[in-house]
Amino acid sequence: MATGDHSMRKYDEELEAMRSRVLHMGGLVESQVRTALSAFESEDVTLAQQAIDADRRVNELELELDQMVIHTIARRQPTAGDLRMITGIAKAITDIERIGDEATKIARAVKWLHEKGAGTRMHRVPDVQYSGEIAVSMLRRTLDAFARMDPNAAMSIIKDDQGVDDRFRAILRQLITFMMEDPRTISTSLDVVWAAKAIERIGDHAKNIAEHIIFIAQGVEARHRTPDEVEREVARR
Repeated sequence: MATGDHSMRKYDEELEAMRSRVLHMGGLVESQVRTALSAFESEDVTLAQQAIDADRRVNELELELDQMVIHTIARRQPTAGDLRMITGIAKAITDIERIGDEATKIARAVKWLHEKGAGTRMHRVPDVQYSGEIAVSMLRRTLDAFARMDPNAAMSIIKDDQGVDDRFRAILRQLITFMMEDPRTISTSLDVVWAAKAIERIGDHAKNIAEHIIFIAQGVEARHRTPDEVEREVARR
C-alpha cells in the first residue's frame, strides 16, 4: 500500500510540474508579446529584436513540454480526468507557442517599418495599440484561468475574442482609407496589417486555450461551437 501511495504522489507531482511548466512558458510568451507591442508603439528596433530572440526559448520549452506529455502518457497510461488534463495541456502548449510566433511577426513588422523610414506613420492607427492591449489582457486572464482551471473565467475570455476581431476590421478600414487617399502609404499600410493580423491571432489562440481549459475542467468540447452554446453547457455542469 505504501508503494502505491508513493507512486500516486509521484504521479501527482509530475502532473503539477507539467502545469507549472506550462505557466512558465505562458509567462515568457506574455513578456514576449508585451515587448513586441512596446517596440511597435515606440518604434524601437532594439526591443523588436529582443522579442524575436525570445522566441528561441519559447520553442525550446515547447519541445521540453512535448516530451513531458509523451513520457507521462507512456509511463502512467492516464484515464478520465487525468487524460483530459494531459491532452488539454498538449493542445494548450501548441497555442502558447503560436502566440510567440505572432509576437515575432509584430516585432518583424517594426523592423520593416523602421527600414522604410515609415515609423511615425504607425501612430495614425491608434486601434493597433488598443487591440494589442485587449489581446494581452486576454492572454493574461487565460493564464490565470489555466492556473485555477476555472471554466467560468475561460468562458468570459471566449466571449471577449469578438472584440479583438472587431478591432482588426476597424484597423483594416482605416488602412484602406489611407491607401486610397495616398498610394505611397500602401507598403507601410501592409506592414501594419501584418502586425494587426498577428494581434488578432493572439486573441484567437488565447480563446483556444480557454476552450482547452473548459475541456480539462468539465469535459465540455468548446471547439466549433458558438459562445452561447458553450456558456449554456458550462452552466449546466
